[in-house]
Amino acid sequence: MYLDHLQLTDYRNYARLDVDFSSGVNVLLGENAQGKTNLLEAIYVLALTKSHRTHNEKDFIRWQADFAKITGLVQKSSGKVPLELVISKKGKKAKINHLEQAKLSQYVGQLNVILFAPEDLSLVKGAPSVRRRFIDMEFGQMSPKYLYNISQYKTVLRQRNQYLKQLKYKQATDRVFLEVLSDQLAEYGSSIIQQRLDFLAKLEGWAQVLHHDISKGREQLTFEYVSQLKETSLQQALHADVAHEIEQGTTLVGPHRDDVRFLVNGKNVQTFGSQGQQRTTALSVKLAEIDLMKEQTGEYPVLLLDDVLSELDDMRQTHLLKAIQNKVQTFLTTTSLSGVAKTMIEAPRVFQIAHGELQQTADTE
Repeated sequence: MYLDHLQLTDYRNYARLDVDFSSGVNVLLGENAQGKTNLLEAIYVLALTKSHRTHNEKDFIRWQADFAKITGLVQKSSGKVPLELVISKKGKKAKINHLEQAKLSQYVGQLNVILFAPEDLSLVKGAPSVRRRFIDMEFGQMSPKYLYNISQYKTVLRQRNQYLKQLKYKQATDRVFLEVLSDQLAEYGSSIIQQRLDFLAKLEGWAQVLHHDISKGREQLTFEYVSQLKETSLQQALHADVAHEIEQGTTLVGPHRDDVRFLVNGKNVQTFGSQGQQRTTALSVKLAEIDLMKEQTGEYPVLLLDDVLSELDDMRQTHLLKAIQNKVQTFLTTTSLSGVAKTMIEAPRVFQIAHGELQQTADTE
């Protein structure tokens, strides 16, 4: 699949944008703070209805505007699909083929994207929440059922945490209601854990091949899902430690506290790996998503590279560009064309961005 056309209205620093893209490589060229990352974010938000940069959706709306609108035309193997997302202070409305969707979860998956930004290099060494978010955002595009389970789990988790606080401060006394919430949380949480294990097993297979190639056969990459649950089921765990949870006023066990460990030759790369190994691992995992998404959905995703080439050495750049050439629509932000043209087999389409205005330049030969 690829994004054929994009239209922005009052999005961030774009008052109005109307642009056609190449199905190959699109280079967004410009100085810092001109709107390159905002444009990539708009594509990401069009796909997932949320941003990788902020949780405050009012930030999307241009100064003094009432709403922001993102419209895209996605070319799939089955035909063209118009998408529209309107973000206002009241919330979001999404349309597929001009028909409004009752739930955003029904909308996600129409345009699949993979974002690779400098902060993604912290996928390995960052906090567990970074890796949980990675799984939720990437797998959620491939599996509506997983997206549904995550949404329901978060809703029940909020309710349970709120009720634990009420029990803590003696504002409630009914333990039966807590048991009901615990059972609901266990149902969704157990499904999430199993789905994550299945997803990671498939992703690991693709990542191992890539990592082996990048490391010239010297390293083997494996994944390990880290959960507080050992032999105990989630349902048993939620009922077993109620007194401690009431004391803390929060749910202490479940997939919202789980993690993924990356091992290189059997050693935790977060703790014992060099910076080079950590970057190779992050690159292998991100590139593995491309092939896994194609395997799961039948379509290659759109790849968003936000100033990431500058963070990779020549060898890792070569592997990245080799993985995307001639098969994945790519959007690449940069402050300079130096090194971009010579690394692409197919000439990229170059857009100059300044002050929220976009202008196509001559395609690079």
